[in-house]
Amino acid sequence: MIYTDIQLKEKIIQMIESFESEVVEFKEAKTNYSFNDIGKYFSALSNEANIRGFQEAWLVFGISNDKKFTGTEFRKQGGLQSLKKELVNGTNERLTFLEIYELSMHKCRIIAFQIPPAIRGIPTTWQGAAYAREHESLCPLPMNKVDLIRSQIGMDWSKEIVKEASVEDLDPVAVKKARELFSKRQSDRGKAQEILSKLSDVEVLNKAGITIKGKITRTALLLLGKSESAYFFDGFIPRITWTLYNADNSVKAYEHFDMPMLLAVDKVYNKIRNEKYRYIAGQQTLFPDEVNQYEPELIKEIINNCIAHQDYRMRGKINVEEFEDKLVFINEGAFIPETIETALEPGYKPPYYRNVFLCNAMVNLYMIDTNSMGIPMMYQIQRDKCFPLPTYDLSIANRVRVTVYGKILDKNYTQLLHADTELNMRMVFLLDKVQKKEVISKESFKLLKRQGLVEGRYPNIFVSFKVADIVGQKAAYIRNRGLEDDICKQLIVKALEAMGEASKREIMEVLENALPEVLDEGQKSKKVSNLLQAMKKEGLVAAEGKTRHAKWILQQKE
Repeated sequence: MIYTDIQLKEKIIQMIESFESEVVEFKEAKTNYSFNDIGKYFSALSNEANIRGFQEAWLVFGISNDKKFTGTEFRKQGGLQSLKKELVNGTNERLTFLEIYELSMHKCRIIAFQIPPAIRGIPTTWQGAAYAREHESLCPLPMNKVDLIRSQIGMDWSKEIVKEASVEDLDPVAVKKARELFSKRQSDRGKAQEILSKLSDVEVLNKAGITIKGKITRTALLLLGKSESAYFFDGFIPRITWTLYNADNSVKAYEHFDMPMLLAVDKVYNKIRNEKYRYIAGQQTLFPDEVNQYEPELIKEIINNCIAHQDYRMRGKINVEEFEDKLVFINEGAFIPETIETALEPGYKPPYYRNVFLCNAMVNLYMIDTNSMGIPMMYQIQRDKCFPLPTYDLSIANRVRVTVYGKILDKNYTQLLHADTELNMRMVFLLDKVQKKEVISKESFKLLKRQGLVEGRYPNIFVSFKVADIVGQKAAYIRNRGLEDDICKQLIVKALEAMGEASKREIMEVLENALPEVLDEGQKSKKVSNLLQAMKKEGLVAAEGKTRHAKWILQQKE
């Protein structure tokens, strides 16, 4: 998560008082600090966070080892945020800080580096070496800790043979559907027909990667097993539980759906009340759009992903919670991409699959996508409807909680997406966080601010209604640019009449609220220079002095 200054101050106090020392390191760093040592601590703290099941670790400058506030001058003149890019060149998997914070506590400047845990199964290294914490010191990552991290990939639970099980323990209806789905995977019509009519059930299941040489795997039982075959899992029942909540969050109804999971997906979907929802997406019409609250493709994709990526060793169940305006999906197991931002990157490939055999079988049955396109596809579905994007809550270790909204939350967000179809997914993702009142980084805020997509003062920002109002009317906006320049010139004249003379910087301050918010500081400076030069040619103003030290005055009329 991204912290506000208030949240982070509370977090630092908590760390000082009681946090585990293995995932927190305090350094005075009064004037400077070795970049190489920062990399080593990044590796060590990242590995320790992974081993201990934390979502983050911390390196804090400006606080001494005995936890006294001393302050730090580290990179005070600039370049602090560039550490993110600098660090990437020395770590494996291109890991870097989740965020770098700069704040004031007890009249001291404090810098807090938020460090992600090591990727599941892969120790974090710096310059090719993996580090760990040992009391107050750094040390090479011991082999027992290397094994702990690497063993997280371990044996494939889903591939193991269930020795006492047989084809008789599989549901005939589920097996028939599996044959039909697998036949659709065949590009050759002859092979498809052979699967449907000539091959035995065992032969089809072997080819589909569900059984191994006719032997029943956990994957076969999970996807196709009879409900009474659950005893093969030794007291653990693979299950999806659907729960319907009243407006006051009390339980109205619930139902369990056990094996076979191949059939359970549609059963769960059919329990969900997918009512029509009417809303006005654009500003140029009075006629509302009418859509289903939830797209079937999206809901089934999430349920199938829960089945594929559940950590069944934790012996938990998949929960589908239905509220009046949203659905919540909960499954057990760490989120493999670590962050949703990573999963949305173009061309992203997961470093590993938790249940490789199960995932391959589900690909063969058209249940999930083999190219890791499921999450981007879900986000695109909601974006095309101008609805809020799915929210991934990863705050609880080894648990993924996904919320899908069945209504609009902020009409400005909806109208903006409807009017500007060219916004890329990264910008839509950030705007979605803003409409949900989630904190984004200061860098992201500045990016949205420069493009005029948000208003307010950080961190209390909101999607700009002004942009939603003018997008789609770009021609009129361009026509008005000449009028805007005239108004700026009039403001400059009024300022010089009152002040007598003014520097360019002072004139920029006068025009602060008149210049387009989409411009950065350099662009604003250039625009003011152009205005002053134009006014000089028009005989309105004159410059006394040269370059940046010049003072501008009104041109005396003859």
